[in-house]
Amino acid sequence: MLGEIRDSAFDANQNSLLVAVRGSLIRMPYYRFISLTILSWFICLYAIGQSPNTSPLPNKVPLMLAKAVSQDVFYVQGASEMGSSANQNFISNAGFVVTSEGVVVVDALGSPELARKLLQEIRKITKKPIHTVVLTHYHADHIYGLQVFKEAGARIVAHAAAREYLFSDTAKLRLEASHQELWPWIDEKTRRVSADIGISDPLTFKLGGTEFVIQPVGPSHTAEDVVVYLPQKKILFAGDLVFRNRIPFVGQADSKHWIEALQNLLLFDTQWVIPGHGPISNDPKADMTLTRDYLLYLRETMGRAAEDMEPFENAYAKTDWSKFEKFPLFKSANRMNAYNTYLLMEQQSK
Repeated sequence: MLGEIRDSAFDANQNSLLVAVRGSLIRMPYYRFISLTILSWFICLYAIGQSPNTSPLPNKVPLMLAKAVSQDVFYVQGASEMGSSANQNFISNAGFVVTSEGVVVVDALGSPELARKLLQEIRKITKKPIHTVVLTHYHADHIYGLQVFKEAGARIVAHAAAREYLFSDTAKLRLEASHQELWPWIDEKTRRVSADIGISDPLTFKLGGTEFVIQPVGPSHTAEDVVVYLPQKKILFAGDLVFRNRIPFVGQADSKHWIEALQNLLLFDTQWVIPGHGPISNDPKADMTLTRDYLLYLRETMGRAAEDMEPFENAYAKTDWSKFEKFPLFKSANRMNAYNTYLLMEQQSK
């Protein structure tokens, strides 16, 4: 069905749409249509340049190398690309903190194979056990490696809201699509892993003398966003609240609260920010401001178009994107981001 929606018409009286599927009209709740539309766009973009069951191209796989932020804090950086079999879905960042009592990992990357490589990088530095994995959110490029760390004995900490997504139809469909798009790195053995500890309030704990603050900041990029702050080291793992040197993936984000969350993060005493995507930042204010300004611009331009009932195609064509078009993934992501924001603002204006 995802690839077969051809046309639609909104019925304001019943808060639904008449959707043409295989030549027949069916009535679909408006929220359901939006969910399917966004999922369709995401799946299509995710599969750019990759046909099902195509053998991976090893020469295109980004090198995974743990880089030191401080003496005991490290991160690995994924490619600024859409996920594919060729890059093994290595398109996001992950990090780890070594303490005298064990290792805390932040995010698990986008496939079991990538998680095994991350574990190898950790083992080059320490033989300490993997104590905890903190998930900043439950998008595919951050969680499909989770089973490897679970098997290594780690406890999993995430926002309590992640459970609702994890067992949703959307998560199920996303994994099924990945069996094709990301084969052989995602296959029938890849599974969704739930958290051992779900939080909705800030959680502070110490391990080996290092203090960790897990701060819920969702709904923002997702409903279940958290960030991880190391106050002694002034280091922030920002997850996908911050995209550095590339266009963010907005998806079904609550962009209003995302902007508010970024404003709050600017109050942290931070020297280094490890974003969910892109290189590490030693200028947190500038890089958080760039993500914020992009979201504000989307809401301003698409919100005005939605309020004026201007068709999306017209609004998108006449918008000046020159400030952002130089960044990686602009051509792949910006139109989808604008469309999703247009739908959001259209719904909020009713």
